[in-house]
Amino acid sequence: MIPQTFEQWKNCIINDCKINLTKGFAEQRLAVYKDKKNNETQKFVSLYGEQHLQNIINWFKQI
Repeated sequence: MIPQTFEQWKNCIINDCKINLTKGFAEQRLAVYKDKKNNETQKFVSLYGEQHLQNIINWFKQI
C-alpha cells in the first residue's frame, strides 16, 4: 500500500520499516529526493510517480 497521508506514511516508516524519523534522517532523505539527477530519486519517480515524490518531500519537511 502506498501511503496517501502523512499519518499513514509516518506509521509505515516508524512501525513497518522500524526507522526513527529524526531531523538528521529527514535532512539526508530530502537531499536525495530534491536532487532530480540522483539515480535513487529517478528510480523512485519511475516506480511511484512525481506526485508521490512531492508528497514524500513535503512529509519529510514536516519532521
